[in-house]
Amino acid sequence: MISRLLLAFPVFTVVALVILGLGAMLLKRNLIKVLMGLSLVESAANLFLIVIGYRQGGVAPIFTNVPEHPVMVLPTVQALTLTSIVIGVATTAMMLSFAMIIYKKYGTADVHKIKKLKG
Repeated sequence: MISRLLLAFPVFTVVALVILGLGAMLLKRNLIKVLMGLSLVESAANLFLIVIGYRQGGVAPIFTNVPEHPVMVLPTVQALTLTSIVIGVATTAMMLSFAMIIYKKYGTADVHKIKKLKG
């Protein structure tokens, strides 16, 4: 029972990160905090990919000094996660630069005030 719960812990962590991220994106008014919520959701997606590729007792997919019939973890998921991290860093940097430009133009990072000043 406890071992099954421990194996499900990363899934619970993914759900908690998604809930926190969505809560920050929907409930916060500051543009930077909204972007932090989006970053939490991206991290949850990366953790979910890693959880999917995990195999208990699995060996890293490097073919040196491997037992005769090993159980390998999935290398495709690891590659997708690395790609997702790179894309996430690039999009976060771009969104933060947009937030800086918006702050310079409108003088605030409050999303509701920016909507009113737009017209």
